[in-house]
Amino acid sequence: MANIELSEQEILRRQSMAKLRELGIEPYPAPLYPVNASAKSIEAEYDPEKGNLQDICIAGRIMSRRIMGAASFMELQDATGRIQIYVKRDEICPGEDKTMYNTVFKKLLDIGDVVGIKGFAFITQTGQLSVHAKELTVLSKSLKVLPIVKEADGKVHDAFTDPELRYRQRYVDLIVNPQVKEVFIKRSKIIATMREYFNAAGCLEVETPILQSIPGGATARPFITHHNALDIPLYMRIANELYLKRLIVGGFDGVYEFAKDFRNEGMDKTHNPEFTCMEIYVAYKDYIWMMDFVEKMLNKIAVAVNGTTKVNIGGNEIDFGGEYRRLPILDAIKEYAGVDVKGMDEDQLRDTCKKLGVEIEPSMGKGKLIDAIFGEFCEDKLIQPTFIIDYPVEMSPLTKRHRTDPTLTERFELFVNGKELANAYSELNDPVDQLERFEDQARLKASGDDEAMFIDYDFVRALEYGMPPTSGLGMGIDRLTMFMTGQTTIQDVLFFPQMRPEKTAVKKEEQ
Repeated sequence: MANIELSEQEILRRQSMAKLRELGIEPYPAPLYPVNASAKSIEAEYDPEKGNLQDICIAGRIMSRRIMGAASFMELQDATGRIQIYVKRDEICPGEDKTMYNTVFKKLLDIGDVVGIKGFAFITQTGQLSVHAKELTVLSKSLKVLPIVKEADGKVHDAFTDPELRYRQRYVDLIVNPQVKEVFIKRSKIIATMREYFNAAGCLEVETPILQSIPGGATARPFITHHNALDIPLYMRIANELYLKRLIVGGFDGVYEFAKDFRNEGMDKTHNPEFTCMEIYVAYKDYIWMMDFVEKMLNKIAVAVNGTTKVNIGGNEIDFGGEYRRLPILDAIKEYAGVDVKGMDEDQLRDTCKKLGVEIEPSMGKGKLIDAIFGEFCEDKLIQPTFIIDYPVEMSPLTKRHRTDPTLTERFELFVNGKELANAYSELNDPVDQLERFEDQARLKASGDDEAMFIDYDFVRALEYGMPPTSGLGMGIDRLTMFMTGQTTIQDVLFFPQMRPEKTAVKKEEQ
């Protein structure tokens, strides 16, 4: 087993831990501690004229200390914020034994230790709200040294800003960068607001399988594993669409799921191999209804999270209020790329891509060629929320054909700040058409497209029992959180983004 090299400070902290035990003080006592107040609640409720909050019990992490003889100050941080603690020797050590103050508090406690304080609220002579400690309890000894952020002359020093460390040690990031916590509080509020909105619309939250024998519902490369008892390969879910639509066949009028999906693809500022996607399906609706539904939902989320429909993302002010532009994809290519690809066959599209300098692969079919042109010339122009609608049938194997043009489908993707946020259809419910499109996907897979869909015969069988006209929507929660919180990388909205294995420093000798 490798022997981890300890720093001088880590050694000293372990020695302090041992001395606490020698004094009969357990550095990791039983977990029950009768907390009845927080930094935020004390700030909100204390009234110096009433002299209330005289029996406070608060717990948190020591973030700073000022030792001043028989009386000292420290700053305590809990889940709600920070508050100053006034520690007087004769208050926490009312008898002859002053060990708790002179030895424990002054010498054996460190920045980062978790302590409990019982006392009362008061205002110091300098006007600062504080808690006067009457009792101090060690709750957890910190054996690692916190990176302490300091401010001097208007400048921040020793800030914990290295992305590699922040994402790998998110627990430290949350301790020393309080603003990070706000992003995740807003993420929770986004999901809660969506649930409230969907439930009010009469939809039911459900759960579908993560391990699937056929990975369906999207064009993506799956993760594969093996089930020993059944002796079969299984795939990690790339989407939950086909299972949710089976429930619509079964008689539910509206279902939704916040799903963990997994795609064995590249990682960048907007993609993580594990991500959260919300999908919702509503019977007897179409993609036009869904566009209205999404507009109202995003307006509601923006106001709930930020108090306004306007959000600043990377210097762009995005307005989620009102109606969004609705632009057919072929018109978007004509507007931004300057070419009309309508009616082009595969060879013509390949020639067009070459002329435009768009990189393509031999395995790409008509749909992916059109998507490549769109991605190269159009996406980054779509800053304000924009519905790109009416995709060619080759790009949408699960989508109902357009009611007025059978070469197109009733599909939209919502783009915000140059990135896709949502994908929605009038769902294909013709089982014969669906099987033919699955077979087209199978031919693409045989030609080398490892992201093409598998044929899911059970799903076709479900459609043969009859699925009502249905509209469906998929929306990435991680990306939605990025937009609503003004973050520019997906790693900043995931507690624990995927990273390469850490290289651990060890001593040269191995035991």
